Amino acid sequence: MPEPVSTLLERPGPPRTPRPGAVGLPLGLLKTARPRQWVKNVLVVAAPAAAGELFSRHAVTQVAVVFVLFTAAASAVYLINDARDADADRAHPTKCRRPVASGQVPVPVAYAVGGLLAVLAPTAATVLCTPLTAALLAAYVGMQLAYCISLKHVLVVDLTIVTTGFLMRAMIGGLALDIPLSRWFLITTGFCALFMVSAKRYSEAVQMAASSGKPGATRALLTEYTTGYLRFVWQLAAGVAVLAYCLWAMEEGGTADNGSLPWRQLSMAAFILAILRYAVFADRGTAGEPEDVVLRDRALAVIGVVWLAMYGLAVADW
Repeated sequence: MPEPVSTLLERPGPPRTPRPGAVGLPLGLLKTARPRQWVKNVLVVAAPAAAGELFSRHAVTQVAVVFVLFTAAASAVYLINDARDADADRAHPTKCRRPVASGQVPVPVAYAVGGLLAVLAPTAATVLCTPLTAALLAAYVGMQLAYCISLKHVLVVDLTIVTTGFLMRAMIGGLALDIPLSRWFLITTGFCALFMVSAKRYSEAVQMAASSGKPGATRALLTEYTTGYLRFVWQLAAGVAVLAYCLWAMEEGGTADNGSLPWRQLSMAAFILAILRYAVFADRGTAGEPEDVVLRDRALAVIGVVWLAMYGLAVADW
């Protein structure tokens, strides 16, 4: 017996894959490029600021260009990563909402735009910046693509690559302006990055173990780490970062002249407080994305502003 017309009208049909539109596709591409992550690229000003080279129009313009190019390179990696992981993301409870996984951005389009940006960013750097800048940008893209394809599944190497990505951000501004990078700058920046990356991994492991008893529930490699090991890594990194910063401040700080204060040495207090404050969240297992930790905790943000002020006064030789 045929079913009533009303029943046929009420029966839900198969789920529809959203079609990318004139507005939906660009918005989906923008969302896939992770605009919230772009704040990390502010690190490109680190080396010029540390050297006191941000007081000319040329320097500001060059740093702005580097910021845009690094953002384009990072966006390329995100696009290609999401295209590659589309099938796995569709089975994930939250990642299924990503534009590529949900169908808002077709996989071939994500690959095409990502590949285009990956080529254009280093190419533009050869024209607009120094050859070393272009080489570092190309190395970053290659390293991150290798991470997306296979290296994110290799124990310890995954921590190293993510840390190196932060270090490259901090280095590229100096290379663009031909500023020599001191050993203290590289050591402090590198181990600060390792501290934040390993604290994030530790927090993920703690939260996953508490919620499901399976540390690798959403990041398979976490099954290879123990929380004790990850705690050791972030504690070691924090200690080396503090030691390197203090050695730099004591070596370069000198003594106060003309009534001025030794700002480099005084900045050690703010730096150590910032590390200790961040370690509170790491120890609790709540240290997620570094930018979220810094922006959401008012005390940490205030300490950061105080440190920046002291560091700025030291660079300006106030």
